[in-house]
Amino acid sequence: MKRITIMNVPFLNTDQHSFVALLNKRIQQKEKTFVVTANPEVVMKAHEDSHFMQHLRQATYIVADGIGIVKAAKMLNQPLPERVTGYDTMINLLKIADKNQYRIFLLGAQEETLQKTVANIQNQYPHINIVGSQNGYFNLDSNDITNSIVQLQPDITFVALGCPRQENWIASNLSRFNHGLFMGVGGSFDVIAGTVQRAPVIFQKLNLEWFYRLLKQPARWRRMLALPQFALHIVKQKTKEKAS
Repeated sequence: MKRITIMNVPFLNTDQHSFVALLNKRIQQKEKTFVVTANPEVVMKAHEDSHFMQHLRQATYIVADGIGIVKAAKMLNQPLPERVTGYDTMINLLKIADKNQYRIFLLGAQEETLQKTVANIQNQYPHINIVGSQNGYFNLDSNDITNSIVQLQPDITFVALGCPRQENWIASNLSRFNHGLFMGVGGSFDVIAGTVQRAPVIFQKLNLEWFYRLLKQPARWRRMLALPQFALHIVKQKTKEKAS
């Protein structure tokens, strides 16, 4: 499938529906899959950290989880159809997993949040087989968690450790697994658990989810500094392309 490169990060040119269908096909065919849903903050981390960039580029697919990525692609004359968010991808995969009785492992978040996430998934998707879960407070260098997941052989492992920890963990351990889909989902467990509210639909439609999160969590302002930095890099890239 066609990919669009933004600041050396290759984004899959796809929409939400087509992407979920692609992932389901790979699950059924027992193909190992590493998914990254990247926003401008993730791209800036990769730009500044070569080690993280190496891990990011190990991903099977990187999709545009952020309106900033979509706008950048359009500015660079390589338009993407739409955002492909980690949360929506996870929810759609849970629906499919419920129909197909897929095996699921949940990794990340605080213990209380994790238990609420497990309970809410089991209530809403009763046919999913949650084969195990583990909170996010563990040593990334420990093999114990990886060994447990290898033995359980889940079809999907959702990793909610935050960026870049979740991508680094998946990239470092991917070779240990024979099959399965591994996907970093950031704060999605918090939303499913009900401890954090997703932005209202009006904010989603206006592509202002980032602003809603900032209003709810003002401490995020430092992270938001990545947005103007990202925009500046895109303008520079655009200028270079015009000059060449």
